[in-house]
Amino acid sequence: MKKYLQVTLGIFTSIGGFLEVGAIATTAQAGAQFGFRLAWVLLLGTICVIFLVEMSGRLSAVSKHTLQDAMRERFGAGFFLLSTIPGMVVDWLVLASEIGGVALALQLVTGVGYQWWAFPVAIAAWLLMWKGNLGLVENGTALLGLVALAFVVAAVRLHPPLHDLAAGLVPSLPRSDGAGYWFLAVSILGALISPYLFFFYSSGAIEDQWDENHIGSNRFTAIVGMSFGAVLAFGVLTAAAMVFYPRGIQVDRYEQVALMLTEALGRPGLYLFAGALGITCFGAALEVALGRAYVLAQGFGWNYTLNSPPANSARFSLVYTGMIGSAAVLMALGIDPLTLTVFSMALTAVTLPLVTLPFILLMNDRAYMGEYRNGWIGNVAVVGISLLASLIALVAIPLQLLGG
Repeated sequence: MKKYLQVTLGIFTSIGGFLEVGAIATTAQAGAQFGFRLAWVLLLGTICVIFLVEMSGRLSAVSKHTLQDAMRERFGAGFFLLSTIPGMVVDWLVLASEIGGVALALQLVTGVGYQWWAFPVAIAAWLLMWKGNLGLVENGTALLGLVALAFVVAAVRLHPPLHDLAAGLVPSLPRSDGAGYWFLAVSILGALISPYLFFFYSSGAIEDQWDENHIGSNRFTAIVGMSFGAVLAFGVLTAAAMVFYPRGIQVDRYEQVALMLTEALGRPGLYLFAGALGITCFGAALEVALGRAYVLAQGFGWNYTLNSPPANSARFSLVYTGMIGSAAVLMALGIDPLTLTVFSMALTAVTLPLVTLPFILLMNDRAYMGEYRNGWIGNVAVVGISLLASLIALVAIPLQLLGG
């Protein structure tokens, strides 16, 4: 019974790991600017993240290593630093975006500018980690995050043309604004395939003492959980394509995104959007901060756990404290959260091979995985998508910057 409960909570937790500020922002902009034509990118990213989440859980269950711990042991301290420094910068920007998402949700409800909410949100997140435990952090926002189903309800009530949505699942070239099209494509992939998710998931498996008996439930959680998150993201893209695209409205502020729900659900849609944005971003902020703290602690051999007093893992606690506090400064300074979100998601796509390619080597290493090594389908899917995302990002980001 306990295992079934863990699987159920793992599926619900995918809301914060899959649908968060990056996925909401990028899919809303994609739907507003290109209708359903970028739906194929969302499908592609979902397939890749299912493979990677399943692999990270399987690695921990079989080898008793976290993902980062195994990378450092297998490839050495030099590679650890090479992959950690750019990853830490990107995660810091992503964390600032998540804090900005919660702050903007509070602005929508209260009318008080998001800059004033940055530090209260950061303090609330820090207190939850400082005083709570891993179970509370993993599952505390999971059930509340079901409010994000409002995106799916809104999408259904708007009666989208299913043939257009189906056509969008087939890759196509842009009819106009190629730089914007590919920039949003890599931003969506960066939002979905975020390395912090694998680090956090892998570390949670070790803290929960997974073994080979958890491989089946891990696979089920990865497939169903990530698919559940994808349905919510498709709801955002569909609602944006139905509300904004026909009117030629491009989303450049988060406040506009709320109109997707008010169009379909009326005045309550505003509060549902604020709730969905705030709760999912708050859950993701916890995962980003903890994911990076786990990476450094495992790489340098520090103690790490949320299941004992912070004094027992002082350096681990110091990392997530510093990450949250410094990220909140960016939002308090008034940096536009939407711009920061989309750009940080694109940067995430650029850095993907630093994580995914060595990860694939580990998953095929007999010493770590034994009989549970990867099959060729998973290897091809992850390597192909990661390289594709990085190559497109290296072209699309400069084009988008030059074109404004």
